[in-house]
Amino acid sequence: MKKISRREVLRSSAMACAAAVAAGPVSWNVFRPTLAFGETKPAMQFPTAPRERLAVATWPFRAEIETPTNEYRDRMKPGMDLRDWVVQIPEKFGVNGVEPLSAHFPSTDARYLQDFRKAIENAHMFVVNIPVDNEFSFYDAEAANRKKAIENSKKWVDIAVAIGSPSVRTSMGDPKSSKPNVDVAAASLMQVADYAAKKNIQVNLENDNLVSEDAFFIVKVIEKANHPFLHALPDFCNSMQTDNSTFNYNAVKAMFAHAYNICHVKDSEVGDGGKVYRVSMKLTFGIVKAANYRGYFSMEWEGPENPYEGTKRLIAESLQYFA
Repeated sequence: MKKISRREVLRSSAMACAAAVAAGPVSWNVFRPTLAFGETKPAMQFPTAPRERLAVATWPFRAEIETPTNEYRDRMKPGMDLRDWVVQIPEKFGVNGVEPLSAHFPSTDARYLQDFRKAIENAHMFVVNIPVDNEFSFYDAEAANRKKAIENSKKWVDIAVAIGSPSVRTSMGDPKSSKPNVDVAAASLMQVADYAAKKNIQVNLENDNLVSEDAFFIVKVIEKANHPFLHALPDFCNSMQTDNSTFNYNAVKAMFAHAYNICHVKDSEVGDGGKVYRVSMKLTFGIVKAANYRGYFSMEWEGPENPYEGTKRLIAESLQYFA
């Protein structure tokens, strides 16, 4: 089976740019993640109310977000700057969390990041995580390429600090000339985690590409690194691209054993030829509860529906399974 990864198709842009169910007003102080600076292990304070743990990822709305190199931009639809699109989330979806993809930032200069943070704070919003795409791999046989992956991740750790995100998800990268290597990947990622720890930023790895980001490979890397600031970001459905539901649920279970502050909620994923893979939200939330997970849930809808309707449905279902 051909491996699928949106991280691969976003590589060029990643490096080039450094329903809704009714909701009452809520306090900004409840939403904002807090970190105890100077700690040697994660010390985030998570909200306990279900709705306050939910966020919306920008990836499903890539057709509308204007960036210089966004190849997914649909010119038949109105376009918006990331900052302007994000502040609509509370009104459209009834939640205050956002997960902005690195490739959706039109600029990473200090002024834009400052304005972005001000805009979301004025909208009583908060960032739960930044998914960061790497062109290079942490286990590439070439040390120079590993260094590029490390430096790119460090750059986005600094950006996380600037916009108030508690974490980054850094992609593993998939070098065509190197096979996945637990020891090499762990050694590289420990450098990123060491850097992030000094700034109290969590580093997460997601099960995505079925080779370079296979869930069980990621778990081995995390266990090998054994770093308090390196965690798993479980995606509900990415591992279903094997077309094996048993594998997917075992993968999600393994990932949640190492999750800390962020996961991706979806009930479907589009693979080769437009094939749609689906998972049971009920079974997956059962895994979440068994793992005693206390972090955030980012809606990363993927499927044949309109992304607005799909995201609203994911939010409604998530709230149902929290009950």
